[in-house]
Amino acid sequence: MRSRSAEVMMLMLAGALALAGCATKKYVGERVDPVNDRVGKVDQNQQGTQKQLDAAEPRISAADEKATSADRRATDALGRADAASKKADQVRSDLRSELNDRIANLDDYKSVGEATVLFKFNSAQLTDEGKEELDRLAGSQVGTLKTYFVAIEGFTDKVGPADYNLELSRKRAQAVQTYLIGQKNVPVYRIQIVGLGKDKPLNEQKTRDDRSKNRRVEVTLFSADAGRQSTQAQTQTPGSAQK
Repeated sequence: MRSRSAEVMMLMLAGALALAGCATKKYVGERVDPVNDRVGKVDQNQQGTQKQLDAAEPRISAADEKATSADRRATDALGRADAASKKADQVRSDLRSELNDRIANLDDYKSVGEATVLFKFNSAQLTDEGKEELDRLAGSQVGTLKTYFVAIEGFTDKVGPADYNLELSRKRAQAVQTYLIGQKNVPVYRIQIVGLGKDKPLNEQKTRDDRSKNRRVEVTLFSADAGRQSTQAQTQTPGSAQK
């Protein structure tokens, strides 16, 4: 009888342990499974973030290349600007020196060449004959001079309003200036221009031929080379005598 009671007690104990074990597993499962779910979601988010980074990497690289290229272009632009600034400074220096020299030796400048360029009625366009006149003046004189300047005076005939003729005479003078600078390499700072309209006519303009002669630009080449050579010769003479 006792043996039977012991067996019953053992079975009851085993059942209790089994129930306890099931309860424990259920409890752990209820606590652990949500954590695993969250860990899984975090892992998925991390993978998604990595994919986004991988996809963005080419764009980042392209943006970096663009930035590098822009930086190079900016550096080149600064270099060109610096070179242009230095060139402008040199031109200003040359111009200042030239102007100072002109003012100091104004009386030494003498006319060494002249040309008259004629224009068609109501036109500021250079003709072939006009270009030949400028070629003659620049080719025979300018290349051999060191100290010189060119005076350009534009004129019109008496036909038309005064203000219109004044503007037309300036355009004619500018056309001559542009040709000398662009085709004959005369520095811009060596040229002085003025438009005088229908002032200072050559004749009374009674005929068509008379009026055509007033549609003109007068170009005068001035140089101080002769005066400089004379001054240099005078300066060198005492030294030569002492030798």
